[in-house]
Amino acid sequence: MNRSNPAISGRSNGGADFLQLDPADAPPGGLADWLTDRLRTAISTGHLPVGTRLPATRTLATDLGLSRGVVTESYQRLTEDGHVSTHGRRGTIVVAAPMIGDVRKSEGPRFFGRPSLAVADDVFDRLRDLPARIDLTPGVPDLAAFPRSAWLRAERAVLADLESADFGYGDPAGTPTLRRAVAAWLAQYRGITADPDDLIIVAGVAQAIGLVSQMLERHGIHEIAVEDPGSLGSRQHLQNWGMRTPPIPVDDRGLQVDVLRDSGASAVMVTPAHHFPTGVVLDGERRRELIQWATDGGLVIEDDYDAEHRYDRPPVPALRSMLPDQVIYAGSVSKLLAPALRIGWMLAPPQYKEELIARKRLADLGNAGLPQLTLAALMESGELERQLRFLRRRHRTRRDAMVSAIRNHLPTATIHGAAAGLHLTITFAEGDDTELAAAALEAGVKTHPLSWHCQLPHAPGLVLGYAARTPTEITEAIATIAKVS
Repeated sequence: MNRSNPAISGRSNGGADFLQLDPADAPPGGLADWLTDRLRTAISTGHLPVGTRLPATRTLATDLGLSRGVVTESYQRLTEDGHVSTHGRRGTIVVAAPMIGDVRKSEGPRFFGRPSLAVADDVFDRLRDLPARIDLTPGVPDLAAFPRSAWLRAERAVLADLESADFGYGDPAGTPTLRRAVAAWLAQYRGITADPDDLIIVAGVAQAIGLVSQMLERHGIHEIAVEDPGSLGSRQHLQNWGMRTPPIPVDDRGLQVDVLRDSGASAVMVTPAHHFPTGVVLDGERRRELIQWATDGGLVIEDDYDAEHRYDRPPVPALRSMLPDQVIYAGSVSKLLAPALRIGWMLAPPQYKEELIARKRLADLGNAGLPQLTLAALMESGELERQLRFLRRRHRTRRDAMVSAIRNHLPTATIHGAAAGLHLTITFAEGDDTELAAAALEAGVKTHPLSWHCQLPHAPGLVLGYAARTPTEITEAIATIAKVS
């Protein structure tokens, strides 16, 4: 050890048990840099997970034989970087993991590789865990806007009225109260007339996809055609249940039904009211073509994931309202309230209803009853409608900020789907969107490359969520993307 370094005291015992740190490894005059780098690396690799309390500065300095000032400086640098935070008597706590190295070279190939090559099933979970200054992940609602007070009032009212027997196992298709409330909501907002008994309450659209896939597989159907571009997440769920997912191209009028017909597929999953990710609305002629295809024996799975969120265009009725016998309809409150509730609904043609209920029973015996009853109370009291109106105003402001920022900072980008939803998509004439997404992530902005959601060749682009970010954050994020593009 370099004993001439004034930052090293004479008390050194040659290193510390903590992370096996040894100041002898530090370059001359670089003790603070060395310690900071070792701690940052340990946080990144998981040796110091989020939530870990670091040793007190005095304790670590004594163990390493360093001056306390070196350790204090190292901790301060990690605090400024946002990786640790000081919490009084609790000490210094790890709060976020840094990325090590060049994201475009290290994380990029694993994270932003094209789906045609490989995208891991857990890619969304891993991307969610990566730190970013501003998260523009599409499909994320404004979780800070969750109506906590209204939810608590509704839950207290529900609990006050519940009989003891209501805490037992319920109907696997869902509580009658929520099914009645959802039926009324769909009639009012989606133009769907449905008997409450026809509704099945599910744990989000993801579970609906799984139940439908299992049922169709039993009926000898092993593929469900999907839109292209189309949701990578939905495609992953379908493939998880053994379904092949032949791509059907989408243009500025929606799904190309003639290609669907030529494909020979007997089932298709669509987002006709607000296509993910381009935001296209299935136009009137294509709707008629799709209805005719279904009338001829095809089955449509309609994912109505965020149709209530619209700003500059009139409402679009659900396909289910026009063709109830050939459309399986799925929706949820994930984009209106929060994904954590895991509450959605499904309407199936009569010939499939009982089988889907049976599969729901075997899956989980039905959704938790208390959240169902609380949601029903919100719907019946008008609180959910008030929440929707509030969110529309807030989302419009954030959408406008994103459109303005794109026009100012990315003038060559083409904007798609800005009239509704919680995200919009931009495309470019050329370039590699996986590299751009990786560079943006390295610069602190998280988003999706459009190519993640494509099986067929498509113009490069980014899918940008705006619902969960402030106008200031959105403007900064778009400016950052422009700098690295």
